[in-house]
Amino acid sequence: MPKPATENLIEFLSNIPFFSEVTKSSLKHLTTVLERETFRKNKLVFEKGSVGEYMYIILSGSVKVHEKNHVFGHMHAGECFGEYALIDSNKRSASITTLEETHVLKIYREHFFQLISNDIGFSQGILSVLIKRHRNIDIIQENLASSKKALELANSKLSGLIDGAMDAIIMFDEKFRILLTNPSASVLFENNDVIQRNLLLFLDESSANRIQNLIKNDLNNDQPLSSNYLPDVIKVIGSHETETLNEGTISKWGDNVTSFYTLILRNIQDRLQAEDKIEFLTSQTEYLKEEIKELTSDHGIIAEDKSMKKVLQLVNKVASTNATVLINGETGTGKELVARAIHQLSDRKDKPLIRINCGAIPTNLIESELFGHEKGAFTGATATRKGRFLLADKGTIFLDEIGELPLELQPKLLRVIQEGEFDPVGSSETIKVDVRIIAATHRDLLQHVQDKKFREDLFYRLNVFPITVPPLRDRGNDICLIADHMIAEFSRELNRPINQLSKEDKAALINYNWPGNVRELQNLIERAIIISQNNSISWQSIIPQGGIEQEATTLQTSNTIYTAPELIEIEKANIERALKRTKWKISGENGAAKLLKLPPTTLASRIKALGIERPI
Repeated sequence: MPKPATENLIEFLSNIPFFSEVTKSSLKHLTTVLERETFRKNKLVFEKGSVGEYMYIILSGSVKVHEKNHVFGHMHAGECFGEYALIDSNKRSASITTLEETHVLKIYREHFFQLISNDIGFSQGILSVLIKRHRNIDIIQENLASSKKALELANSKLSGLIDGAMDAIIMFDEKFRILLTNPSASVLFENNDVIQRNLLLFLDESSANRIQNLIKNDLNNDQPLSSNYLPDVIKVIGSHETETLNEGTISKWGDNVTSFYTLILRNIQDRLQAEDKIEFLTSQTEYLKEEIKELTSDHGIIAEDKSMKKVLQLVNKVASTNATVLINGETGTGKELVARAIHQLSDRKDKPLIRINCGAIPTNLIESELFGHEKGAFTGATATRKGRFLLADKGTIFLDEIGELPLELQPKLLRVIQEGEFDPVGSSETIKVDVRIIAATHRDLLQHVQDKKFREDLFYRLNVFPITVPPLRDRGNDICLIADHMIAEFSRELNRPINQLSKEDKAALINYNWPGNVRELQNLIERAIIISQNNSISWQSIIPQGGIEQEATTLQTSNTIYTAPELIEIEKANIERALKRTKWKISGENGAAKLLKLPPTTLASRIKALGIERPI
């Protein structure tokens, strides 16, 4: 048999927390004063700010608690709202609107007071509920106090962590207004009062654009931001115009309504400078290693002949100055040794002497070799390269075969001589250098000027202090002195003792014309010692005499005798075959010099001496 409606209602009311301590007899009295009302969907029950007189109990349906569009929560059947209207006449603190058709019970304030006054059981039940609520509030307050203390401790730890960080930490909103910084950020910005200032004002244009685009893409949901490492360097400009380079990360926090961002920056200025210094020293070390490999001799300058002594006198006079020196002389006379002597006697001797052969580098690469290039400046420029002039800063640069320098590059060299500055290939940055220039050539530069192959102004800038190195054939007994020294060196190096030169040997050396000068003498002596037998060498057979030159190796295997012109043609043809096979590459792993087992500088000299030219 179904329960009467009143009993069902009493049971329903007893499950409502506000009436949970009220006896059923008192709840029965309550049912006599309750009113019923039905609200349609999206109907406003009451509005925030209105004065209430009823408490509502939801029988069925649901409502939302809100202030305009902001929803605080939802309530369903078995819950009540508006209790404070029973005890005061204050304004409602929020609005109530139905989410669907909703049935409610409501009790009028005056009726509630009557029940309190007339029904002791009702008043005791309500009072018991209120006491329990009060106790719960006390417990909540105690928990809040404990939580507040724990929160303060956690906040203190977090503040210590943030304030003690060496990285700059900046929090800002979606309008780039700075909300919070740590001491490291104040140092970076050179400002202790940056709160509410625009973050972008402290960044250079490109860095500001990158940060602005990141936030814009995040707000538009094009590329939502969570935690991102910034791949590009961020440049910060402090209030005192100090510029620093930084790496950083950016992250987002907040809710769907408001977004906030945290930018963490680490100063990498010192690290970049250290990396740049390491790169510079590495480049310089690699260059010097190459130079050591390419040195044709370490015998120094041997001079007793007056013509060469005059050269040494000029070297001593000019070495202590910063004057530009132009060394003239035939190929193989030792122009590089003169340049090294000038450097070693100068105040720059503790700094590098950087050498470059202007005739041994392809035309399309020589500008990059001299002045360096930026990454991507041309096809194949996969990394930034420092040029020889920058490597020679505070030292000396030796421009060998300066007459081969392309005409279009000569103004740039002139600028370095006059202004001490240049622009690397592909860069708009002007670099200042302090370099002493020594140039050398076997050509008649003045004739080159008349032939429009060399700039007149550059010639006079280079020819401040000319030194002419005499050919070996004009140095008399120096030929024998140099030969004695080389024989001793190669004998020790190859572990092949050789008898001293006889008078006849010396006469043969002096009487030969030596078109290849000291370099030819060096090559001949090295070859002679290699093929020597029983500590003896037949120098008269090896040294070209009377226009006849015999290859020592040929003498041992064949009775054929070649004339000097024939030997020159044989050598020329052999070099041309090597060049064709290596596609006219002279130095390097796959170059003709390695194929012929010759130093690259020696091969370059022989190519010029023999008049070998690459076919067009």
